[in-house]
Amino acid sequence: MPLTHRKDLGLLALRLGTGGVLLAHGSQKLFGWFGGGGIEGTARAMEHMGFTPGRESAIAAGLGEAGGGVLLALGLATPAAGAAAAGAMAGAAAVHAPAGFFAQGGGFEYPAFLGFAAACLGLSGPGRFSLDHATRHRLDRPATVVAAFALSAAAATFVLNRRAATLAAAETADASGPDRDTDSRTA
Repeated sequence: MPLTHRKDLGLLALRLGTGGVLLAHGSQKLFGWFGGGGIEGTARAMEHMGFTPGRESAIAAGLGEAGGGVLLALGLATPAAGAAAAGAMAGAAAVHAPAGFFAQGGGFEYPAFLGFAAACLGLSGPGRFSLDHATRHRLDRPATVVAAFALSAAAATFVLNRRAATLAAAETADASGPDRDTDSRTA
């Protein structure tokens, strides 16, 4: 087997594995499959984690994972798929970051690795055994790579900054809210 075919088979295997895992996780969020919370359960969880509004955050995360996963597995619009999945995983990694790196302690290792694999596929391209190859890479151009990753980075930065502000406001309200009300009634 020629070396190029081996690389193409490796990219196919990596796309199918990474895309399949992302699809499963996104399906938990969107449809409640595989023990997931569906939109409503995920929306409540997203609100609790500081992602507001919760429903829109759940839909965005679910689409980034499931949609990015399907497109990666198919090798279609690979730069956009990889960038979308990497952006969604940046949000997941941020949630797990306070617990450290390793997954067994609740850390960000797993979502970071999924995001890293998706980004690498988006940057490297899908290989010969893909729909992008079959369509002569119409959705896999150098400009698409730059635009997809720039947009994903900007969106992830916006969402994570908004989450940080939401969490900080909640912490400030928790720290001053109940004690202040008690103090003002006793004074």
